[in-house]
Amino acid sequence: MIVRKPAVANQFYPGDPTRLHYEVGQLMGASLRDEDAIAVVAPHAGYIYSGHVAGAVYSRVSIPKYCIILGPNHTGFGAEISIMNGGLWQMPFGDVPIAKGLADLILGYCPSAEADYEAHIYEHSLEVQVPFLQYRQKALEIVPICLSRLSFEECTSLGHAIGKAISQWESRVLIVTSTDMTHYESQDSAKAKDSMAIERVEALDPKGLYDTVVVNRITMCGFIPTVVMLVAALDLGARRAQLIRYATSGDITGDYRQVVGYAAFIID
Repeated sequence: MIVRKPAVANQFYPGDPTRLHYEVGQLMGASLRDEDAIAVVAPHAGYIYSGHVAGAVYSRVSIPKYCIILGPNHTGFGAEISIMNGGLWQMPFGDVPIAKGLADLILGYCPSAEADYEAHIYEHSLEVQVPFLQYRQKALEIVPICLSRLSFEECTSLGHAIGKAISQWESRVLIVTSTDMTHYESQDSAKAKDSMAIERVEALDPKGLYDTVVVNRITMCGFIPTVVMLVAALDLGARRAQLIRYATSGDITGDYRQVVGYAAFIID
């Protein structure tokens, strides 16, 4: 059995389960809701910077047993479309099994995707979502999908494959998309660029988001996963995308000269 060990525990989030439980609870707040959603978007910086943005969305939605997590490949290792389809993830809150049957369905519908472990070993973008999901769903099983730079056509193919797989699966599935927004620009510049991308997400416009990010050189690291998610969500009947919270690292550090933007959405 393949066992993925935490790559960024004690860096991006506490590795001690008691401390982690307290911190995630603080980031979510006391009032938890259980709204049904097709997908969510959440940031993946260290919890001190973006955890309150992630917590705002995870505190509102119902987390089912099965979650597909889409994130960007920051390391360059592994396949371009890397789907881990077996084994488990060791996490501070306990082991998280891979939903092998669901992963294999996606692989079957998307010939360009590969069953791959290497891309996931050191990647943080998917890992930081898992404690939030486990906090609300103790029986969690995941399909981790790590993505490099893809063409829009490749995004569309994978998005349709995910939509088909979810339609055939016997239980409800939530798509979790991991992205930060603009990186290392001034607060004003980041907010201006991020507003263009946010507008396309709110419009449920995957092609518009892809083109907007490329043409305007928006350093939204997870725009490929977000485009894929939007394609799948539309196939699954999505009618609305709500921006739940937007913030920047400057809101935490007080340094607005070079910030990273963070946004959280619910798609239903």
